Amino acid sequence: MLVQVILKSKATSGVVTVKPDASVSDAARLLAENKFGSVVVSADGVTPDGILSERDIVRELSKEGAACLDKPVSGYMTRELVTCTTQSNVGELLKQMTEGRFRHMPVVEDGKLVGIVTLGDAVKAQLAQVAMEKDALQDMIMGH
Repeated sequence: MLVQVILKSKATSGVVTVKPDASVSDAARLLAENKFGSVVVSADGVTPDGILSERDIVRELSKEGAACLDKPVSGYMTRELVTCTTQSNVGELLKQMTEGRFRHMPVVEDGKLVGIVTLGDAVKAQLAQVAMEKDALQDMIMGH
């Protein structure tokens, strides 16, 4: 299964981003309001510069305390993004996300952000594919 199938099945299109100079507090509010686990950081809203997760914020809160909330997200975001394309295989994504220990992967085409895939999205897609294959095999065995 390809990432484009997941993106088509998601309720919303596009990706919510924050600018690198946005405060960690503003990013945390955005995450909470939208029930997101991470937000892509982008100066222009099109090209991903990094990603900031709930875990990144919690980690910095434990190190610096509340002072980090007023600082820009650019100081805390992950800059070396692992991305995929719409033509990426979901099985490969699961492997990358598991090995890299992250749960959100930006989808980029021609340098532009077109979506984001979560670990949950990938697992759900993989389970749906396995169920479909199981049903097809059962039908073949039963002679349908």
